[in-house]
Amino acid sequence: MKPLSELVRQHLRGLHPYIPGDQPDDAGWIKLNTNELPYSPPAEVSEAITAEIEKLQRYPNPRSQSLRDAVAGFHGLSPQQVIIGNGSDDVLNLLARAFGGKEHNTVESFPSYSLYPVVTAIAGGKIQSIPFGDDFSLPVQKLLDSAADLLFITCPNAPSGVRFPLEALRALAAGNQGILVIDEAYAEFADDTALSLLDEFSNTVITRTFSKAYGLAGLRVGYALAAAEIIRILDCIRDSYNVNRLSQAGAIAALKAHSIYGSHILEIRQTREWVRSSLLEFGWKVYPSEANFLFAAPVRDADGEMGLATATSLFNWLLDHKILVRHFPKHPLTAPFLRISIGTKSEMETFINEVRKWKTNELPV
Repeated sequence: MKPLSELVRQHLRGLHPYIPGDQPDDAGWIKLNTNELPYSPPAEVSEAITAEIEKLQRYPNPRSQSLRDAVAGFHGLSPQQVIIGNGSDDVLNLLARAFGGKEHNTVESFPSYSLYPVVTAIAGGKIQSIPFGDDFSLPVQKLLDSAADLLFITCPNAPSGVRFPLEALRALAAGNQGILVIDEAYAEFADDTALSLLDEFSNTVITRTFSKAYGLAGLRVGYALAAAEIIRILDCIRDSYNVNRLSQAGAIAALKAHSIYGSHILEIRQTREWVRSSLLEFGWKVYPSEANFLFAAPVRDADGEMGLATATSLFNWLLDHKILVRHFPKHPLTAPFLRISIGTKSEMETFINEVRKWKTNELPV
């Protein structure tokens, strides 16, 4: 047999996989690192999932048709404008396979969701990253100048939480000749959405997930909304049974229980603003967020010094006290910051108390 290094396709030989946040198995952790909803699903969702267990010997509906119909009705679209995926990551992968690759120019704003370069590489392409400035405003003209065949924009942005004005997104949709993907994983926590652009532009795709606002990260359900012709192309390359029957049932029930989730979303938004105010009082730099997390640069003393060392110090302190947050130390724009998911009010009070302890603790020699 030849060495595997020779048998694997050449464009995959140097591929680095996407690295998700830690998922500890032992109890006692406060998880503020993967932007999950801290509340359990409503009873209606659990009951819908349980009812499907007796049917596990049967394949699920291959098109997730009932869920497509439910999502279409929820957004006022036709079912032909909806595709369901095994999480929105599955849909992003389909988009990269369909419209990216070696012969196409794939572009992202940067920093952003670190899966985009991975799915681009899997499709055989290389991604061009257009950097943000310090204010995380959308560099519209630079993105248009990139002449993207496939353009990924996360809105609200991750990791900053900043939401881009609808007019900026409209300018991208109008001026870009390729496919514009607006990843709205956190849209339910924001004041506005780009959904109206679907009526104006046939090149625009909006992706959503049930993992964040609906608290169904463990079920892995996401979807895309787009022109029917784009959906038809994605349907041609997706796995035949890409969403299992438990996930389909749970997601349909979640949509029906939207009012219950509305109260959860409101609580997360209110807690987010309380935490942001607290961190600003500490002298931190904190971006205004319309997601379920905050992107904040910690400072420790009256000098207001912030940077990689300070962020690393707090990250390790929290880790030692069983609180998980995310740190992205490899880029100068993100290195001074921590990304902090919003948990319950009690969890965030514990987080703030630990920050206070860290601030007063003697600096290591």
